[in-house]
Amino acid sequence: MKFQKYLLIVLLCFPFIGIAQYQFTGEVDKDNWPEAVYLSLIEDYRKLSGVYPEQIIQKTQPDSLGIFIFVGDHLPKGNHIYKIQTHNCSGTEEDNVHFDGFCPKSKEILFIAKNTDTIALPFSFDQEMFCKVVSTNQKSDAFIKIDSLIHEMQYAFGKYRSTTSQKINAAKWLTTLQDYAQEQNEPLLELYVYSFLSNKSNELHKYYLEDLKQNAYYDELLNRLQQQYPESPYTEQYRMELASDRFLSNPEEHTAKKPWLPIIAILLLLSVVLNLFQLYHHRKKKAVSHLLKEQNLTPQEQKILELILQDKTNKEIATTIFVSVSTVKTHINNLYKKLNVASREEVKSLYTSS
Repeated sequence: MKFQKYLLIVLLCFPFIGIAQYQFTGEVDKDNWPEAVYLSLIEDYRKLSGVYPEQIIQKTQPDSLGIFIFVGDHLPKGNHIYKIQTHNCSGTEEDNVHFDGFCPKSKEILFIAKNTDTIALPFSFDQEMFCKVVSTNQKSDAFIKIDSLIHEMQYAFGKYRSTTSQKINAAKWLTTLQDYAQEQNEPLLELYVYSFLSNKSNELHKYYLEDLKQNAYYDELLNRLQQQYPESPYTEQYRMELASDRFLSNPEEHTAKKPWLPIIAILLLLSVVLNLFQLYHHRKKKAVSHLLKEQNLTPQEQKILELILQDKTNKEIATTIFVSVSTVKTHINNLYKKLNVASREEVKSLYTSS
């Protein structure tokens, strides 16, 4: 049975050996994640996280060691956003909680790839799965790096709650996230940052609308998308959302200058409906996540959760449970995903409200 382990390494180091043009391989913890593994092609950047059947392009069952592989030659030639995901919900639970994509008992990882790439998802430290990407495509693991920056930003926002501090931090992190994504020379990474900043349930949304009034970055991103992805749904979706958000940020100016007010009004209405829709599902996610938290968290995550509720810092938590700070950060990241929150304050709010 060790053959599959060696095959995973060989496929990564010598991709030309494979017959198919792309090879996406990895491992899952069969004891805790026994279900099938899914490969999804994501063309709607508002549906990056969750279970969406219309996105799934391939399904496979891990072998007895937990190794899985996706192979083929039917993917788009250029870079696209992909997701590999598994869950451990029973059939009954799927019906109850897989509502419009939401699944509280799932593990997933995003990456960028094209039809000729070799991707491997090995276990990282502490045998964590879906936390590391090894690839022939230099862009593949950038989502993980951006997530790390976002978690730093969320920690800064949670630590200093004053309006003045948040305004200063918002300006800093808007620039930091946008600059990092742009430096990667891949507009899809910039879309990932944009989808986070422009999310109406995000604390940064009001600062994003202010930034939109004066920052040429957003038009420049549209130009980059049109040049590299001229026929892509990504580009058209971004163009439409940008127009809608511009109206939200400065309706008076656009009413005076634009003769196509009815179109903008429709976009605004759609934006409001989407906002209410996201708010409804945000509340539903929190409620279902809280309901399933006891059976969903590992013993180590339970300990870290208790220490977070006691206002312990990462360093204090690491000292208490005898692990490194980086390991604590990884556990906290997984804890956030399972509870469907983005910061310590949201964790505390979830349990306080209960």
